[in-house]
Amino acid sequence: MAFAFGWTPCIGPMLGAILTVSAASATVAKGVTLLTVYSVGLGIPFLLVALFTGGLLARLRSIGRVGRLLHVLAGGVMVLMGAAMITGQLSTFSFWLLETFPKLSTIG
Repeated sequence: MAFAFGWTPCIGPMLGAILTVSAASATVAKGVTLLTVYSVGLGIPFLLVALFTGGLLARLRSIGRVGRLLHVLAGGVMVLMGAAMITGQLSTFSFWLLETFPKLSTIG
């Protein structure tokens, strides 16, 4: 339920638009085709994740202690980013990064 609640803002507007176009289309077949393509496009990533989860879990188990360290480091980075957002230092850090590493400005 939490996953569905979190995805509602992402999926809701697109599904609403597809349902509107589907309802306004002249034929039922066109509406069914739109909804089918939407459903397949939404479902394929989940099926791929289910297909490759076993291999991924085996690799994650082999990482072992390093994985725990990475987990702690990633949590620390998240805490630092949150503190930077709250204190308003995130933009200062961003400008410092761009001045120090100008190549970053070409990304995106």
